[in-house]
Amino acid sequence: MAHPVDVHVGKRVRHRRWLVGMTQQQLAEKVGIKFQQIQKYETGANRISASRLWDISEVLDVAVSFFFEGLDVVPASAETQDRLPPDLMGDREAMELIRSYYAIPENQRKRLFDLARVLSDVA
Repeated sequence: MAHPVDVHVGKRVRHRRWLVGMTQQQLAEKVGIKFQQIQKYETGANRISASRLWDISEVLDVAVSFFFEGLDVVPASAETQDRLPPDLMGDREAMELIRSYYAIPENQRKRLFDLARVLSDVA
């Protein structure tokens, strides 16, 4: 059975790869491995060595620490858990929304964020 940390790191790799619009094949080629290995990393079936994680972080243009973010998060309240999908990073709609959000110019993005916050408070 996969270790929860390996699964979390794999999901973060998939999340970042998807956000930058890169396929498993493209990432694999840049790192120098086969795409099947990327598949195994992303599911947590195989552990990513420190040096390989370093290579992946350079290709995906993030710090190595990015892949561990969220591991020590305090569980969300029951109310928040009811509204969020169990695997937010695996939810295609959420990921498309995030990608679209970051494609908006920063000044407009801040205004959209403020609007979303007001709407969620009203809901």
